Amino acid sequence: MNAGLLELPLVFFTVLAQAAVGTLWVFAYVLWQKEAETEKSRIYKLMFLPLVLLGIGFIASILHLGTPIRAFNSLNRVGESMLSNEIASGALFFAIAGFYWLIAIIGKMPSGLSRIWLVVMVISGAVFMYMMNNVYHIDTVPTWNNAITSWQFYLTVVIMGTALGYALLHPIRPLCLLPWLFGLAMVASVAVVIYQSFTLASIHSAVQQAINLVPEYVWLNIIRLLCLVLANLLLCKSNHRAGLLFAVLLVFGGEVLGRIIFYGLHMTVGMAV
Repeated sequence: MNAGLLELPLVFFTVLAQAAVGTLWVFAYVLWQKEAETEKSRIYKLMFLPLVLLGIGFIASILHLGTPIRAFNSLNRVGESMLSNEIASGALFFAIAGFYWLIAIIGKMPSGLSRIWLVVMVISGAVFMYMMNNVYHIDTVPTWNNAITSWQFYLTVVIMGTALGYALLHPIRPLCLLPWLFGLAMVASVAVVIYQSFTLASIHSAVQQAINLVPEYVWLNIIRLLCLVLANLLLCKSNHRAGLLFAVLLVFGGEVLGRIIFYGLHMTVGMAV
């Protein structure tokens, strides 16, 4: 658990980046619809928030690296290093989404170009998430090098994206499907936690059992999942901004807690080749 707390910059970077990508996908879905034409100015203003979250996430990643220079130096191995690929794809996604918002907010975005740009933004976000996931598939870290890591990362994209996207856009568009999608992702998260709790018992090194890395694993996950359940109820039942905001905070807190558990489960076995 202490190892997870020591990686708080990475915790916030990954969760905020995944939240931003998921939310911007929701915005892209809404903006793609012709019915959104009359509300585009309001939607563009709200679109600034996930971009801010993404910016905060990148600042957190720089805190982890130590200095901005190291972030630039890490780009030297694009195509060879997963970390370099993550930073490059993240910067590209940030640029694509940021320039789309800037051109759109000043009213200079042609409708035809807008649709193409939205598709490119969604694809670049997917590439960014894929590269981020691959960073943690390390042969010598058996607690990370499995499908559970991928499920956890991609489910955070869906959970945070649907929650924040719904909270921001619900006053403008109904988006009744999003709470249901959130609920499905929440059920999948429960399944992942249950499956992981069994697999950890079989992972060990010569000196350490994976199950002992986070002694509070069960209780922390119970708290996390309760946050998601309560958030889902608020998303389905509340029509007030305060209730929706509280739901987003619950989701964010739950996903941060889950990511702390993830980093707390770091364990090496053998030697890297």
